[in-house]
Amino acid sequence: MNNIKCAEILCVGTELLLGDIVNTNAAYLSRKLAELGIAVYHQTVVGDNPTRLKAAFTSALEHADLVIVTGGLGPTCDDITRETAAELFGRELVLHEDILLQIEGYFKATCRNMTENNKRQAMVPVGAKILYNDRGTAPGLILEDEAEGKRMVLMPGVPKEMTAMYELSVLPYLKAQSDSAIASRNIHLFGIGESAAETILRKMMDEGVNPTVAPYAKEGEVRIRVTARAENEEAALALCDGTVEEIRKTEVGQYIYGVDVGSVEAALVAALRAAGKTIACAESCTGGLVAKRIVDISGCSDVFLGGAVTYANSAKEKLAGVSHETLEAHGAVSEETAMEMARGVRLALGADVGVSTTGVAGPGGGTPEKPVGTVFIGLSAEGGDTFKKLSLSSMRDRDYIRFVSASNALHFALKNL
Repeated sequence: MNNIKCAEILCVGTELLLGDIVNTNAAYLSRKLAELGIAVYHQTVVGDNPTRLKAAFTSALEHADLVIVTGGLGPTCDDITRETAAELFGRELVLHEDILLQIEGYFKATCRNMTENNKRQAMVPVGAKILYNDRGTAPGLILEDEAEGKRMVLMPGVPKEMTAMYELSVLPYLKAQSDSAIASRNIHLFGIGESAAETILRKMMDEGVNPTVAPYAKEGEVRIRVTARAENEEAALALCDGTVEEIRKTEVGQYIYGVDVGSVEAALVAALRAAGKTIACAESCTGGLVAKRIVDISGCSDVFLGGAVTYANSAKEKLAGVSHETLEAHGAVSEETAMEMARGVRLALGADVGVSTTGVAGPGGGTPEKPVGTVFIGLSAEGGDTFKKLSLSSMRDRDYIRFVSASNALHFALKNL
C-alpha cells in the first residue's frame, strides 16, 4: 500500500478478555493484511468500557495508518464501537434508512421479532462508507480522515460475519488504495524444522527486498512465504515464481511437497486424483484423524474409499486383516503390524493405496523398547508394502503425537504415490 504503511488490529469485547471466546479474528486479519504487504505492529483487545475503548482507539490512530476494529457493533447498550469511533472522527450519528430496511428484512426472513434497540445498528457516522452485512444485522463502517491519512474499518465481531465482510468489501477497498499489486506463493515443507530451513535460506531472507522470503512454523511442518510487489498481480506472481525456483535448488528443495497446496492432506487428495488412484486407511493411535483430515478436503470422495479405527488388537485382526501370529510375535506397535494393517484395509476396500498408523501416543503405555512417541506408519500398494518409524519426543503431549503421526501418514502416502 502506497499510503498505508502499518495497521493495528483492535478487537472489542469483555468476553475476549475473560477467555470465554477465542480471538480468531486477530489471527485471520493478520494473515490477510500480511498478504497485502501491510505490516501489523500491534494487536489490542479491549473490553466494553467507554473510557478504555476511547483510549485504545486514540492510541491506535496515533501510530497506525489503518485501524481495523472487530466487535461492539451490536444492538445492546454495551456495544459502543460506532459511537466511540464517530466521536473520535468528529462525526454525527444519523439514521440510515437503507440499513434499517435491511435489518427489518433480516428479522422478517428469520421469523424473529425485531426489538427497538436493533435500530441502533442503523445509526452511522456522517460520511462513513457502509459495508453491508448479509449474514447478520450489524453493518460495517469505514471512516476516513484524508487530511491525517488515517482510516478506521469497523466490522462485526462474529467471525463468520467478519470474514465474509472482509472478503466481499474490505479487501477490495484496501486493494483500491494502492497503485501496485502484491502477491504471494506459499512453499510447503515436510521433514525439516523452521530453524534448519532458516539457516539454509538466511542469505536469501536477509537480501530479499522484492520478493521477500519468510518462514513460518506449523506443527510438524514449515511454510515459506514468498511475497512480491509489482504493477499487477501477474507480474508480482512472476517475481515470486522466480524465487520459488531458486529455493527449489537449495537443500530445502528436497523437503518441498507443494506450492500453494494449502495442506498435506489437500496435496495428497490432489495427487491421488491426478494419478487416478484411491486410498483407504486403518488407524490405531491416531483414532481416525487421518481419515478426518482427508475428509476435510471437499470433493475427496472420488479418491477416499474409507477407513477403520482399529484400536484394539481384536479390531486389527477382524477389520484390518492383521494375523494373530504377527500381533503375538511383534506386538501392536511394530512395522509388521503397520504394514499388515495397510495391506488389509487396502484389500478389504479395494483401494489402490492403503495407509496405517499404530503407536504409543501416551502419556502412559510406553516401555523401554517402545517409549511414548514410538509410531509406525504402514503403506501398501500393488507394488509392495513399506513402513516408516517415528520417534517423537515423549516430552510432547498426546495430541501433538497423534497430529504429527497423522501428518506423517498423509505425507508418506503422498511421497510414495
